[in-house]
Amino acid sequence: MTDFFSELLKVIVIGIIEGITEWLPISSTGHMILAEEFLSLNVSPEFLEMFNVVIQLGAILAVVVLFFHKLWPFCSPKQGLIKKDIWNLWMKVILAVLPAAIIGIPLDDWFKHFYNYPTVAVTLILYGVLFIVIENYNKHRRPVVNDFSQLTWQLALAIGMFQVLSLIPGTSRSGSTILGAILLGTSRYIAAEFSFYLAIPVMFGASLLKLLKFGLSFTFAEGVLLLTGMVVAFVISILAIKFLLNYIKKNDFKAFGYYRIVLGIIVLGYFFFLA
Repeated sequence: MTDFFSELLKVIVIGIIEGITEWLPISSTGHMILAEEFLSLNVSPEFLEMFNVVIQLGAILAVVVLFFHKLWPFCSPKQGLIKKDIWNLWMKVILAVLPAAIIGIPLDDWFKHFYNYPTVAVTLILYGVLFIVIENYNKHRRPVVNDFSQLTWQLALAIGMFQVLSLIPGTSRSGSTILGAILLGTSRYIAAEFSFYLAIPVMFGASLLKLLKFGLSFTFAEGVLLLTGMVVAFVISILAIKFLLNYIKKNDFKAFGYYRIVLGIIVLGYFFFLA
């Protein structure tokens, strides 16, 4: 019983890490790889792989709840049953996730070769520098896309191409799409919100694939761990998303860039000198 509560505590901490890092542009995958060094769960590799995806499902449910009024495309019969602008946005979201799906699904096992601390550290530092450079470059530019009605099909696809970069751990899915969107002329707010929307089909799809692959053949204790991690990730995600959207109303993303650089250096130092 003591061992179970120890595992449960680890799950809660991991859920908190997932809920924060999934939405801030600092790489959730990178942080999860690092967390496993210190919070290694005493479970099978197969269950751990499913657990890492299922807690992402909790995180994505936070987006669905927070932005439900902006994402639900149906309305009452008097209003015409569907909201064309929302359907249009969903089509652009689907278009934008295609590049990562086309490349990522068949090469999923190959990309696992990059799940190591040197890759995470280098990408943390590299994209940290890029955040600072792009924000400095963007300082005197006015965004040309300040509303989703201004988001073209070509721009949505281009942002989706940037999301492909996040297949390398440590890059950050939200970080790569936000960087790309800002560079292509969107406001920070639109860049962040669109990155949230892109996560919905990506993470729901990943969760479904893992559940189909591993099935539901886990023990009651494992089920409790899954549910706990998912709920914690959901609650923390709501707080993290609200924080980010309020933060970027008055601030840029350079602080996240500095954080990534410092963390990347700490990771390199830790594994080189201590591990």
